[in-house]
Amino acid sequence: MTSATKTAGIGAPARPGTAAGGGALAGTGTLVRFALRRDRVRLPVWILALLLGTLSTANSYAELYGTPEDRANAVETMGSPAGLAMSGPRHYLDDYTSGAMLGHQMLGFTAVLVGLMSVLVITRHTRAEEETGRAELLRSTVVGRHAHLAAALSVAALANLVLGLLLALGLGGLGIDGVDAGGSLLYGAAHAAVGLVFAGVAAVTAQLTAHARGATGTALAVIGAAYVLRAAGDSGENGALSWLSPIGWAQRTYVYVDDDWWPLLLCLALAAGCAATGFALSTRRDVGAGIRPQKPGRPVASPALGTPLGLALRLHRGMLAGFGAGLFLMGAMYGSILGQAEDMLKDIDQLQEALERIGGTGIAEAFASMVMVVVAVVAAVYVVMAALRARAEETAGRAEPLLATGLSRGRWAGSHLAVAMGGGTLALLVAGLGFGIAGAASTGDGALVPRLVGAALAYAPALWVTAGVAAVLFGWFPRASAAAWIVPVYAFVVGYLGQILRFPGWMNDLSPFGHVPRLPAADLDWTPLLVLTLVAAGLVWLGLAGLRRRDLETK
Repeated sequence: MTSATKTAGIGAPARPGTAAGGGALAGTGTLVRFALRRDRVRLPVWILALLLGTLSTANSYAELYGTPEDRANAVETMGSPAGLAMSGPRHYLDDYTSGAMLGHQMLGFTAVLVGLMSVLVITRHTRAEEETGRAELLRSTVVGRHAHLAAALSVAALANLVLGLLLALGLGGLGIDGVDAGGSLLYGAAHAAVGLVFAGVAAVTAQLTAHARGATGTALAVIGAAYVLRAAGDSGENGALSWLSPIGWAQRTYVYVDDDWWPLLLCLALAAGCAATGFALSTRRDVGAGIRPQKPGRPVASPALGTPLGLALRLHRGMLAGFGAGLFLMGAMYGSILGQAEDMLKDIDQLQEALERIGGTGIAEAFASMVMVVVAVVAAVYVVMAALRARAEETAGRAEPLLATGLSRGRWAGSHLAVAMGGGTLALLVAGLGFGIAGAASTGDGALVPRLVGAALAYAPALWVTAGVAAVLFGWFPRASAAAWIVPVYAFVVGYLGQILRFPGWMNDLSPFGHVPRLPAADLDWTPLLVLTLVAAGLVWLGLAGLRRRDLETK
């Protein structure tokens, strides 16, 4: 039993008058405090990131579209089917104030991030607890059967309510024309309601499978399906498909336009229904098992599983497939508006200045080079997750039996790094293909396909450096491994937002992504790519050297 568990008082003997069967929710309050203690850093980072990102975006919209003429030009460009698929329903365009613009263009995007936060909270405090054996240990004390799920839902609900309140207060205090207090309260409530829906979805998926990765992946697939339904409905004529998505319900509040609260009732009803289903399903399975029976394995394992690289590929294949499909769709969505980029951006002075600094022969090329930064950052998210998988295997105790054989630490960790680096490169390739195919269809220029694929692959050395940073942290400072997330976050802030907000050039130079030629607008320069490759090789070697010199850590 961990010291944190003892501190929370979970493993203490029952006090007089407390029965061992004190109800299905016995111990929920203690588990809530325990979960909040474990997430005392994780949740504030999530909430502050979403809050600051929203506030900075609202200010940017007020500056970029400060006049009615600017907003009228935005209406003209965002009214296309591709523009509506990437933003929201057409009704927002009827009165396109800064607030309406925020609800139209940001609500659907941040709702996905809020859903991701909620899913991770639920699976972390339910299925992951069972997978590590801690839940079974705690249930041997005065802890009810439903206490873990109830505590996880309570923590997720608290996080979403705090986020919604801070969004309401922050946006209401900006003093931006069109962003009033009533609309800001609805904006925050819409995020909280969507977060509760996907927390309920995760409560169901956590009962279906015996593994946290499977529960998380299934819930994330539901989020992706909700976004796709919303996008398909908003780009159509009647928007019927959007009513099948909780993200579409949140956008149908028409925040800062009509301020309709009633669609949030649909979100609350679905959230309550999913939570109730999760509780009901939990009574139909054993602790540590899932509703869905595991498929029996083959009588003889594949020869590939006898190698560290084959095992790593088997462990990473689901996440790699998900990121690959998502990046292909992301590239295709951006490529579908590439032919309209010049009309969309011609009247936005700050974006024009940013595109001019990038260079190129046209706005479409410069716009594509800016999009490539976003694509590369998303691929870097996969790289960090895959590179840190070795740390998860170590702390879960699964690495120690492998390393007790003839397998060396270098080969074991190197296989995870190889999959991370190779998988990230493959993700860039499929993103470039999606971007190129859709861009060629949008512009009528078939030559864009190889050019955009090459532009995406140019960021591969930067991804390898990202994996190298994760390797160094894992090898020398394993408890600080999560600091590897700084690399993609910083790259997005200075590489994408910094181009618009005109950050100093030295800030961009601190990121490995800042040294990649901005193809297809810029000319190809092999020197920085070779240097980044050498740096990545050095970091990987240093990280593996550190791993060989330290003891394994298990929880």
